[in-house]
Amino acid sequence: MFITKKHIPRRTFLRGMGVSLALPLLDSMVPARTLLAQTAAAAAPRLGFVYVPHGAIMAKWTPATEGAGFEFTDILKPLEPFREHLNVVSGLGHKAADTTAVHSLSPTTWLSGVRPKATQGVDAFAGITADQIAAQAIGQDTVLPSMELATEDHSGLIGSCDRDYGCIYMNTLSWRTPTTPLPMEINPRKVFERMFGQGGSAAERKARIQEDRSILDAITRDASALQLQLGAGDRQTMTQYLENIREIERRIQRAEQSTGDEALALPARPAGVPFDFEEHVALMYDLMLLAYQANVSRVITFMVSREVSNRTYAQVGVSDGHHAISHHQNRPDKMEKNVRIQTFNVGMFGQFLEKMRSTPDGDGTLLDHTVLLYGSNMSNSNQHDHFPLPNLVVGGASGRMKGGRHLKYPDRTPMANLLVSMLDKAGVRQETLGDSTGALSNL
Repeated sequence: MFITKKHIPRRTFLRGMGVSLALPLLDSMVPARTLLAQTAAAAAPRLGFVYVPHGAIMAKWTPATEGAGFEFTDILKPLEPFREHLNVVSGLGHKAADTTAVHSLSPTTWLSGVRPKATQGVDAFAGITADQIAAQAIGQDTVLPSMELATEDHSGLIGSCDRDYGCIYMNTLSWRTPTTPLPMEINPRKVFERMFGQGGSAAERKARIQEDRSILDAITRDASALQLQLGAGDRQTMTQYLENIREIERRIQRAEQSTGDEALALPARPAGVPFDFEEHVALMYDLMLLAYQANVSRVITFMVSREVSNRTYAQVGVSDGHHAISHHQNRPDKMEKNVRIQTFNVGMFGQFLEKMRSTPDGDGTLLDHTVLLYGSNMSNSNQHDHFPLPNLVVGGASGRMKGGRHLKYPDRTPMANLLVSMLDKAGVRQETLGDSTGALSNL
């Protein structure tokens, strides 16, 4: 038997007709008899930040006991299967968001801890966000250093949205520089094509849809040739990966065809945005998973809904608008409806975690090698306060983080300390973080 160190490069792409398709990690990318830490199988750190608006009913969010063995509360119950990967982090506050302009400042301060300049004009000035610090440190050798996703269009929100602060502060979670907010993409088709190719104008995308041309169809020859070089295990991995991509593309195409009643005078919407909110959120989570799996991006932010969203949640029997019902005035019936909405969103996040846990990655799974923050930058939505914040940190950070705990810190510990800790767990170097003495040492 001859053993060689020949292997397929990790940055192998399948190409064809304007498509460049990244591949998942395969055994064939690992040279024989080589330490995993010196190969493509070395765990690549990944970070994700998932934001939900309008806080939480904290009595139904916060576990009653600290440390290990805590009982999952009503809202967090869907995440109980992920106990070993999950930490509930309590006691944190965000002083930078403490102002009357709560809805504008909640998104823009969540990942920065910096109160932005009070302005309604084009001279916005905010803090660089944690995701962009990570993108500079661990994202530069990926196709997309960072991805910014959402489900609700912010393009019509301009000018003054909240007191002295412009809508620009409400429209994104991510700031690359103090003067450069990054737009959040709501269209799954555009996200898909940004990841894998075949972009172009709206007219070109529409023509492809009508022709029913698949991105995978464009790389069939290249994929077939690669399969001949792979072992049985890798062929199975590749087949599943390509089937997942085709299924996501099929779901996007189905959403594009669901245009509703043409006789109604509906406002224009970008092609590819599903009418069904649950399907939209699920597609965005699946695109996040693909981006991590194929190493297209290691840093992703996702705004599940925007602040002041009045979306209704028929899925859980709530016909009230979310923003309206968030002003619950401590009425039990309204608070219970908020719990239903918040539990629904946590459940959708749990479905994403299950797929992450089921996706092999090197010597573990994607969930083992990722750090995810799920939460809101508001606490009690009726009071519009920013303490105590609802935060979950999920993932294994490639062995650098253990789960199964409710971590309670002294009241009003800065939220920024958690961000520094997450960046450290994801492998962002100490010199990049600067003074990190406030990091949560036991995370």
